[in-house]
Amino acid sequence: MAAYGEAHAHDHAHGHPTGVTRWLYSTNHKDIGTMYLVFSFFAGLIGMIMSMIFRAELMVPGDQVLGGDHQLYNVLITAHGLIMIFFFVMPALIGGFGNWMVPLMIGAPDMAFPRMNNISFWLLVPAFILLLGSAFVQGGAGTGWTIYPPLSSAVGHPGPSVDMAIFALHLAGASSLLGAINFITTIFNMRAPGMTMHKMPLFVWGILVTAFLLLLAVPVLAGAITMLLVDRNFGTHFFDPAGGGDPVLFEHLFWFFGHPEVYIMILPAFGIISQIVSTFSKKPVFGYLGMAYAMVAIGVIGFVVWAHHMFTVGLGVDVKAYFTAATMVIAVPTGIKIFSWIATMWGGSIRFETPMLWAVGFIFLFTLGGVTGVVLANAGADAVLHDTYYVVAHFHYVLSLGAMFGIFAGFYYWVAKITGHQYPEQLGKIHFWLTFVGVNLTFFPQHFLGLAGMPRRIPDYPLEYAGWNFVSSIGSFIAGASAVFFIYVLYRTFANKEPVPDNPWGEGAGTLEWTVSSPPPFHTFNELPRFR
Repeated sequence: MAAYGEAHAHDHAHGHPTGVTRWLYSTNHKDIGTMYLVFSFFAGLIGMIMSMIFRAELMVPGDQVLGGDHQLYNVLITAHGLIMIFFFVMPALIGGFGNWMVPLMIGAPDMAFPRMNNISFWLLVPAFILLLGSAFVQGGAGTGWTIYPPLSSAVGHPGPSVDMAIFALHLAGASSLLGAINFITTIFNMRAPGMTMHKMPLFVWGILVTAFLLLLAVPVLAGAITMLLVDRNFGTHFFDPAGGGDPVLFEHLFWFFGHPEVYIMILPAFGIISQIVSTFSKKPVFGYLGMAYAMVAIGVIGFVVWAHHMFTVGLGVDVKAYFTAATMVIAVPTGIKIFSWIATMWGGSIRFETPMLWAVGFIFLFTLGGVTGVVLANAGADAVLHDTYYVVAHFHYVLSLGAMFGIFAGFYYWVAKITGHQYPEQLGKIHFWLTFVGVNLTFFPQHFLGLAGMPRRIPDYPLEYAGWNFVSSIGSFIAGASAVFFIYVLYRTFANKEPVPDNPWGEGAGTLEWTVSSPPPFHTFNELPRFR
């Protein structure tokens, strides 16, 4: 112990904490970004295992692996949704890549509030433990990730499980809010001289818009779940009609958060895809300003379309008409982004290395998910499709095949920069195709199930739905195999001792947002002028 203490004191004297201290007390944006990425990797694995359990249950009609425990089925569905959103996608895209790359891309020495950055990460750990723990308390929280009362009220879920889940969401929300404040301050105040807003890389724009969405949306969720908490424990009646409350109020509050949330999950991925398409087409992004302001427009419009999740609660016909029209409008800036990516590739000298494969896969699948979104935006069609597997297919195409492809694209693009180890190219490509086949086989048939009328969140179903459910479950197992293969890719990446070249993606990569009239691009991140 004495030797450890001396080494410890020596490290602190030279400003280099090691071991546990380095990670626990870290105020370094790179270390914190790394912790976010590692955390999201494990959370994502747990979330994926849950999805494979209920895909195994749904493989054929009748009771399968869960042995008829339908509450457990709902608990798994709920935990899967909450984990994938709050503990996989957001920590990876915003906490991980955002922390790592934003200061580097704008020439800042670190984030604006390094200690706040530390607590942003460490709040996630108890949040995750609380959420997982809630499953083991009195049957668990089987409410669906949307936590609608009256199912989530004291009547539908007596016992502390839902209260634990609410507390987990409060902590995760606090983490998100602190991170958002940090990103906004950093991006507005700490850009290097010459790095104007209109010269920022598109990934930084994506994180900036995301941070504003978090700041405006998360407190609304906090309010809704706090009202639910006091309804459950202190005899209030916010959502209880018997006391003059209204469960539809919860839906309004929830979706006022929930709809911006889906853009919170996809905007950083948009930024990553822009960087990658530019690098591997060897030309600047087509319509840079249009791309930046399309993200801003998506952020703004995202706040005025929330009730398209609620077309079946008895809204007036005028309200439905408005929300249908407003939702259609969001397709415009999204379409601008899709066409700009295609225009960037058009005539470019494209190299289909692994990050570019994930990026092109992202564009294709996100477009497909967007098209089914336009279908569901119509109140008339939604009356038939609401709460069927068509909706499940739609949002998994933009999340499971959108946000997740963005995360893997970012991983393969930046892993050499982050770790100093380059991934094996062939294995990266195998991982892409395994995942691509698996997730499409899982979610494409769910469109057919939804059109045939199969409801969401049911643990058993009539024989008519058996065929496509079987295909979907096979796809899920292939996707699971691809996750195992990814662990092997990680092993090979870190076992690889070859030094990474200064610029693994070739000359001009990563500096392509700079225009001819701008200051010359910085060749290495070390030459950036210090923040003044």
